[in-house]
Amino acid sequence: MFTELNSILSISPENFTQGEFILLSDRQSDASFLIHHFLSFYLRARCKVCFLGLVQSFSHYNAVSQRLGVSLTQAKEKGQLIFLEGLKESLSISIPREADAGSEAMDFLRDPAVGLRSLFEFVRSGVSGAVGGEDGSEEWGPPVLLVDDLSVLLSLGVGAGDVLDFSHYCRAAVCSQLQGNMVMLVRCDGGGEEEDDGEDEGPERLLKALTHQCSLTLQVRGLPTGYCRDIHGQVEVCWRRRQGNGQQTQKKLFQYKVHDKGASFFARGTSSAVL
Repeated sequence: MFTELNSILSISPENFTQGEFILLSDRQSDASFLIHHFLSFYLRARCKVCFLGLVQSFSHYNAVSQRLGVSLTQAKEKGQLIFLEGLKESLSISIPREADAGSEAMDFLRDPAVGLRSLFEFVRSGVSGAVGGEDGSEEWGPPVLLVDDLSVLLSLGVGAGDVLDFSHYCRAAVCSQLQGNMVMLVRCDGGGEEEDDGEDEGPERLLKALTHQCSLTLQVRGLPTGYCRDIHGQVEVCWRRRQGNGQQTQKKLFQYKVHDKGASFFARGTSSAVL
């Protein structure tokens, strides 16, 4: 959990806005450190977390979370964390074995025509119920859905329209119905927003469509001046709040450096590396 980022977003594990859709994106950089932040943040906030890990294993996230002071293993055992290990499930479907046929959540890999209905049912089941543990002794706060890379679904043959429908139903179930939060990451390989992938099914179109649905975006990018040892990139934070019949937008730009146990954020040009 990154204290400086919490200060920028004006949140804490004891006080954060419910019903939010937070959209993360990266371009010529890596925003996965933000996934680690929000995972540890919501677990510390005692939320019931459903995590769709589509690009990394559980052991990877557990190792990083331990450096941030959170044990994913304990969270799973207590029923606080529901984790879908997409890589393992995909392998079970691609190379089926009788003893391990994979879960129904990834049914779209068996038959693309079924869409993401089973994956949504996995999410709805994961976020339902605020009680963890077999004895019912643990009660959790509002549910949270995390997806470490929604654009991976495009690479697996799912159409952008189906991915947008999936996010819409998840937002309705998690944010609107249960007043929980949703955090999704979309990766774009292009050099800038002005570039279009030229396809209705590409990550750029997916990102643009999701941007209109979310209340907060964190866009991670490489430095326009190129590589710097002491500054790893910049992140633009954009708040979108409904005001009357319109929408109020506020943007702030920060530079950052990722450490072994966290990350530092500072206003552009104020790092000691450039002073």
